[in-house]
Amino acid sequence: MVRISAAACLNLAELGGSIGTESGDVWLTRSPVEGNFTMDSVLHPWQFLLIGLAGWINRSQQEAIEYLRTENQILREVVGKKRILLNDNQRRQLAVKGKMLGLQRLRELAGIVTPETILRWHRRLVARKWDFSEQRQPSPGRPPVAQEIVDLVLKFARENPTWGYNRIQGALANIGHDISDQTVGSILKANGIEPAPDRKRATSWETFLKAHWDSLAAIDFTTTEVWTQYGLVTFFVLVVMQLKTRRVEIAGVTASPDSAWVRQIARNLTDSQDGFLRNSTHVFMDRDTKFSPLCEFLENCTEIEPVLLPPRSPNCNSYVERFMRSLKEETLDRMIFFGEASLRKALSEFEAHYHAERNHQGLDNKLIDPGGSIGKTAGVIECRERLGGLLRYYHRRAA
Repeated sequence: MVRISAAACLNLAELGGSIGTESGDVWLTRSPVEGNFTMDSVLHPWQFLLIGLAGWINRSQQEAIEYLRTENQILREVVGKKRILLNDNQRRQLAVKGKMLGLQRLRELAGIVTPETILRWHRRLVARKWDFSEQRQPSPGRPPVAQEIVDLVLKFARENPTWGYNRIQGALANIGHDISDQTVGSILKANGIEPAPDRKRATSWETFLKAHWDSLAAIDFTTTEVWTQYGLVTFFVLVVMQLKTRRVEIAGVTASPDSAWVRQIARNLTDSQDGFLRNSTHVFMDRDTKFSPLCEFLENCTEIEPVLLPPRSPNCNSYVERFMRSLKEETLDRMIFFGEASLRKALSEFEAHYHAERNHQGLDNKLIDPGGSIGKTAGVIECRERLGGLLRYYHRRAA
């Protein structure tokens, strides 16, 4: 006797037939529907089990598909209307699967992209398959200008604002590169560099500083507190620096930097014999009103041009500002001064240490005034102390 499940009966009933058994065999009889004929066939038990197994597998697949659909719907709700970016491999996978389903089925199933998009990806894959453009021989034409020549043209134009196309062409010919002046012009235009007449009118700060580096100086004030017989008094310290060498001079110390005092300092600095600014052409200073007498003296009595910095821009006078920081951190902020003489002594000691005993990163970590013992490997190592050990310098004893 063969038992038939209810699900199997329903599946067979959908075919429009009936089920019967005789002598251990199962019979399937299909009634004529819409012109079909009646057919009786023997269905062995193992075949019936196979049909039942197929139905179970089909239901399992349907359940898996329903779960994936629900999961896809939830993910789409989480993502919202945000655009999902796919890589080429992901597009290829969707295009291959989408082509197998067809446009109608895609309209029912496609979620993250439209059916037209999937089919367009498929057409691109087909077109890429038959694309042999990379194997074509390059068509003959004018070769591009070598990158070395382009770099040289740009270098010559930036370093020489007055040079025109012909001058740059001649300079290139001197070093073995023969190109036309039109090629020079094309290179400069492609890199946003104006012709010589316009470049001459627009001098960059970098070009200006390099052209005057040997004769540039900067000046600034700093303050410190000193105990006197009148109590705690603020003293002003005026510092001048030659930017190229980083050499400095403590130009003056006073508690009242009035106009007469500033003008006298200006005379001392510009003295033709030993003035610190005698070889300078430009002096950078901020817009402090205490510098007004200095500006008037430089403009009326010397050929030195004062350069006023923008308001509230200490970074424009960075070299002097960095010296002031070193002076305060290494000396002024670590001492208590009683009287002007003690302040002047400390400033003098720091100035000597700064020039001969302190390495400077802006000068490749070297000294401004190196002594004869620099670099020696023989001799006893000694330590020279200033201001009671606040400033130290290690060197080898001279033989």
